[in-house]
This record gives sequence, C-alpha cells and structure tokens, in this order.
Amino acid sequence: MAPSHPLSNLSIEETNLAREIVLAHHDKEVIDFREIFLQEPTKAELVKYLQLEHSGRLSPTSPRPARLAKIQYDVIGQDRIPSYHESVVDIDSKKRLKHEIIGKEHQAALTLKEFEVLVSVCKADPKFKQAIAELNIPDYYEIVVEPWPYGGLDEEDESRRYFQGLIFAQDTRNGNADSNFYAFPLPLIPVLDIHKKEICRIDKLATGGKGDGLTAKTHGEKILEHCTTSEYVPELLPQGLRQDLKTLNVLQPDGPSFKVSDESLVEWQKWRFRVSFNPREGAVIHDVHYDGRSVAYRLSVSEMTVPYADARPPFQRKQAFDFGDGGAGNCANNLSLGCDCLGVIKYFDAVIVNDDGKGKVHPNVICLHEQDEGIGWKHTNWRTGRAVVTRSRVLVVQFIITLANYEYVFAYKFDQSGGIDIETRATGIVSCVNIDPGKTSNYGNVVNPGVLAQNHQHIFAFRIDPAIDGHNNTVITEESHAVPMNPKTNPRGNYYEVRKTPIETAAWADAEPRLNRVFKIVNENIKNPVSGNSVGYKLVPPATQLLLADPASVQAQRAQFAQHHVWVTKYKDDELFAGGRFTMQSRKEVDGVADAVARGDGTRDTDVVVWSVFGLTHNPRVEDWPVMPCEIHQVHLRPTDFFTSNPSIDVPPSSNKASVEVPKSCCQPAQGKL
Repeated sequence: MAPSHPLSNLSIEETNLAREIVLAHHDKEVIDFREIFLQEPTKAELVKYLQLEHSGRLSPTSPRPARLAKIQYDVIGQDRIPSYHESVVDIDSKKRLKHEIIGKEHQAALTLKEFEVLVSVCKADPKFKQAIAELNIPDYYEIVVEPWPYGGLDEEDESRRYFQGLIFAQDTRNGNADSNFYAFPLPLIPVLDIHKKEICRIDKLATGGKGDGLTAKTHGEKILEHCTTSEYVPELLPQGLRQDLKTLNVLQPDGPSFKVSDESLVEWQKWRFRVSFNPREGAVIHDVHYDGRSVAYRLSVSEMTVPYADARPPFQRKQAFDFGDGGAGNCANNLSLGCDCLGVIKYFDAVIVNDDGKGKVHPNVICLHEQDEGIGWKHTNWRTGRAVVTRSRVLVVQFIITLANYEYVFAYKFDQSGGIDIETRATGIVSCVNIDPGKTSNYGNVVNPGVLAQNHQHIFAFRIDPAIDGHNNTVITEESHAVPMNPKTNPRGNYYEVRKTPIETAAWADAEPRLNRVFKIVNENIKNPVSGNSVGYKLVPPATQLLLADPASVQAQRAQFAQHHVWVTKYKDDELFAGGRFTMQSRKEVDGVADAVARGDGTRDTDVVVWSVFGLTHNPRVEDWPVMPCEIHQVHLRPTDFFTSNPSIDVPPSSNKASVEVPKSCCQPAQGKL
C-alpha cells in the first residue's frame, strides 16, 4: 500500500494508532479524548516535498515529512477535574514528539459531550425545575435547553469551566418533533459548572422594552400567553408550498470536468490543489497552482466571532467564537445529494473520534461540484455583428456548519480566469429572547409576537497564505487618489494618481472604498514581460463594518482581530488562528494576529500571511423569521499582471444546446389585461 500524501487526512487506522501511542504514556491515568487529527508538516519540510512532486522527481526513496498526528485530550485527576493536554506523535515511528500541558489560564474548546451534560443536568436540577414552574407554562409545552458557550468571563467570575443554556418551549400539540421552538423563548439562563456537573446559578432575564431599564423583570404571570406558532418545516406551513415552481435540473451528461485522485488531489481546468479537513477549520485548501504556477500555499477560514449587542445582563457575555470555541469541523453537516450541491458531485469524508478516542468516518463533510456563474466574457464586433461569448464556470469546494440556531455555508470558488472567491452564506434562525406584549426594544427587532431577535454581528477572518510564483512575497497597498488641477501634471483636471506602498513590517490596514484601496500580493523578483510590473494577485477586502463593542469591553479585548479588515504577518508554523489558540471563556485575545503584528517582523520579500476580515452587522428584519434567507459575502483574489493576457480567452464559446425558448403562449398577457 502506497504511503499517504503528507496532506491527506489521517485514516481510521492512523487515528487509532495515535490513540494507542498516547495511552501508552498515561497507562495509570484516565484519559478523555477530544480530537485526533493530522498535524501538518512544517512548511520547510513540506515545500521540499512539494517541489519534488511538481517537478516529477518524486520517487519511493524521496525523503518524506514525518506523518504526524495531534491529539487533544483530558487527563482526569483524583479530584475529577480534567487537565487539558496536547501531544504530537509520529505515526510511523510510534513515538511522542511533543507534549504540552495547557495551563489553567486557558480553556480547551468545548465538546458536544459537554453540551449533553448541560441538558441532562438541567432536566434533573431542582432549582431549574422550580424556575420553570414559576413561569406557569401549559403542560403541552416541552422545555428545550439549547447549550451555548459561556462567553468571556466577567470580572467577578471565578476561573471555572462554565456552560450556559438558552431556554425555549416547544408546542407538542402538532406531534411534530421539528416544530419551531424558537417561537417560544423563556426568560432564564441556567449556568453549569461542568466539572462539578451542577447548576451554580440561574440568571433571570429582563423581558421589557424601551424605557424599562436593564434589569427590570416586567413579564406577566403567563410568560407564553402572547407568543404564537411560527413554523418552517414544509408539512407544518399553514399556507402550504408554492405549486407553480417547475423543475430545474443541473445536467452533466458527459460527467464532471474535474478529476480527484490520491484521496485529496483536485485537478480542474488549469487548477490543481489539495483538500483536507480538520475539526477546527473545516475544509482547508493546500498547494494551489494554476497552469503549473504557484498561487497559494494554504487557504482556510480562521475564525468567526458573533458578539450580541443587548446591554442587559447577562447578554454582555453572549459572544460565540464559532471556530475556536467548538470547532467548525465538528459541526459540519453530512451533505445531501441534490440539496446542498447540484450536478455531478464528489463528496469527501473525514475521520473523527468517538468518546473513547477511536476513529470513525464522518461522511460527506465536503462537496465538490461545478457551477455556472453567468457570462465569463463577451464581445460583439459592431462592424460585423458577430458576438463571441463564454460562460463562466467555477469549481466549488463547500462545507456547511450548523451551530445551534445558525447555519453557515463556506465555499472556495475557483474560476477559469485564475480568480478565487472565498464565500460565506449565513442562514438559519436568529437568536431570540422573550419580550413583553406590545413592546419594542433598542436591542433588537420584534420578529414574532413575544420574540425579540437581538442585534448582533458576525465577523469572519480568512487566512490566506500566498505563494505567488514562490514563497517570498510582498504585500503592496494600492490606492487611487484625485489630483488637483494644475498646469504641470493635470491641466484639464481629469488625471488621478495611483499610489503603491509596500508593507515593510507586520501591520494592519482597513478597507477604504473612497480610495479604491486594494492589497496586491506580489513577487517582486518576477516581472510581467508585458507590463513590467511584479506578478501578483490582488485582494479586494469587503468594506464592511467591523466590531462595534467598546475597545475596553471584554467583547473587544478577546476579539482584537475583528477590529481591522486586513492583517499582514510573517509566516510562522502553527500560527493559524486569528483569535488565538484558546477562545473559550477568554477575556483577551492571546497569540492571535494582534500579537503576531506586535512582533514587528519584516514582511517585504519574505514568507507572508494575509488575514482578511469582514463583518455582517445583523439588525434582524421580520423577513429573517422564521428562517433567514442567505446573507452572502465574498473575499476576492484576482490575478494582477500574473498572466500575459486574459487566461480564460481559450474557454470555448458557449452555445447550450439544451436551452429552449419559452413558448409564446406562456408569456402573452391574459385577455383583457395588460
């Protein structure tokens, strides 16, 4: 059996072997496994291997990076309080190479098993039962506990491992397990000490509106009396489904244009790259080439934070880090044929671990498919009337995560013109709390009777590790400035100046659409033979609103990455997370991009990393209820003087033989009407 590629996910056998290596080092201790996944080789090692691979000189005797696994686990002491450990083991030599005991100042990422503990403890806790009883809820409602990370610790909080639950009631009278319980929010939050497995307190929530104060408890005796059902599953919609929607199929009778080999290698048109998957980042793209030329070493979604803007306690803590707190990969959907992706689809599986640390398959976590993106390029010769037009086709690598109420769709899109888009779509159900009848609030919008959808933000960070014709790159800020009319350079006033400024040392920068500010990642050692400029790719950062929380707040201190659109740092092995390695219950961002920039490393003509940050400020609409339509954002990477002409000029002109004209009868106005 051929050895796995250094970027291939761990197999079940490798996962189980890594588990056994760690157990051998803790033979007298109780181990609770969290994650086991591929520890990527150091860049220096992997680049040497990839150079041999791309040159065709790779042989069975070529030196290979060690096949490593990272194991994250708890060691349970006599006091029953877990101590969090991380180890790196060499699969082939069966040796542990690195072992780190994480100090108590940091909290490990959550596990779904801990969420299950919260639910079970709540159901059995007398204080919780009493709090529910005081709300006078009719018997036909079932109580639903939705687990959440606790958020940033308040100053008065002890440094313990907490979880909190958002509480809802589900109307069981329709007998449907998928009935929308978010329409019936309850005004209390139980807080769990996970180590003691006990509810340490129950926070009672304000339900008032404008003018009621931050802590006023104003709800009536029957808390759900004014709430009404609002469903989204098809069989419960009172108005039924539309009946006039015709079938639309994506057909590829000749099969796909892409090829997948060696477990992870994707080849499509002139693109070549590898795909992997890990518990924290989800799908990761590696070793990206176009027509044999290097474009990027690694692309990933690094972090996302969702801070809420309700000033009433305890909502100052309501801030999730959806990648750092629990891992996007852990929350990945098993994608469905014909639903999440269309056409001829390749699915990728992942390997995750059971509660005992043994590997198991997590199926269909990534889908790969082609997608029509409209016109790619077109020109009509006005003299002859001849039009040449091509359709733009993109290759999509997609994964979807569900985080309690929200869904996020992440996609890497590769086009035929050498461009890459990294896209996110936010959908799902807005997080909501109870509000008294007839009231409105400064902290959100009433989207259903008794349901206040709180204002919040979603702030994403994409990590771009470029390799523009090699790994020594420079980031240049390019701006377009107006030039005052003057007799020497702008006598008629129509000239504007393009200013280019290399970023010499690690720094942050912000989008500025008034200056058309873009960031060009270039290789200063290679010039375009036509323009004479350095070959490169440009990043167009979305000019979105960033974190609105006060800079002195815990929300802001633990999400410093969310305060600027672009960060440029010097590459460092294992520096992958914009918000730092540990975000659970953090009060400050540690080892994130802000700390990387503070090192002051030189970033010109060296191995650099670009972090692209953008935000979605979500002040909910009624139209976002009961499930919000997708909100879409993209980060664009486009070649700039990388090629000598339009790289998609050779795409065949489009004339789709399956397209037909609508019969005229279906488009005629009804008789007697316009």
